[in-house]
Amino acid sequence: MIHLFQKGSDAKAPVLLLLHGTGGNERDMLPLAPMIHPGSSVLSVRGNVLENGMPRFFRRLAEGVFDEQDLIFRTEELQAFLDQAAAEYEFDRENIVAVGYSNGANIAGSLLFHYENALRGAILYHPMVPRRGIALPELSGIPIFIGAGKNDPICPLPETEELSRLLEEAGASVNLHWEMYGHQLTEGEVRASAAWFAKNFIA
Repeated sequence: MIHLFQKGSDAKAPVLLLLHGTGGNERDMLPLAPMIHPGSSVLSVRGNVLENGMPRFFRRLAEGVFDEQDLIFRTEELQAFLDQAAAEYEFDRENIVAVGYSNGANIAGSLLFHYENALRGAILYHPMVPRRGIALPELSGIPIFIGAGKNDPICPLPETEELSRLLEEAGASVNLHWEMYGHQLTEGEVRASAAWFAKNFIA
């Protein structure tokens, strides 16, 4: 997978796995990393699927309708890539916190839905429920931050609350942060996620 890796100054801090939204690339999320934790190493990945020339992490059939088989395949692909990247760049595979926006948040959520210990934690900005009707792996002790907009037309409030409930039922510790905006990523969300990250992983 096309990606960038930047080694950080804090070897004990989680590696930040940056996952862009539709139409983004491996550089889009880089400005968020120093805001969340400047000492962390960064692994920023570009999605392998193109939709009208725009990179994504998995195909969709329509707005809000995921291609479930492709989602499963691409989730497995990302999981395998993380194993390879940890070996190549010599970081702890069990010390990765995903930071995803929109489509990137959805693929991060899918990692949590499909693989036990895929991530040490996750910051999900405007995620949807990746799959329904499946048993989630054991997520006890996994802290998850969800940033959401109460006026988000793509991820409506009930969708966000459903995702939060599913993760909590699997044992995750979910911090749900609301903004009064739509689907855009706000500075308030990023600041709140940075404070949450410091409390859970640095303090």
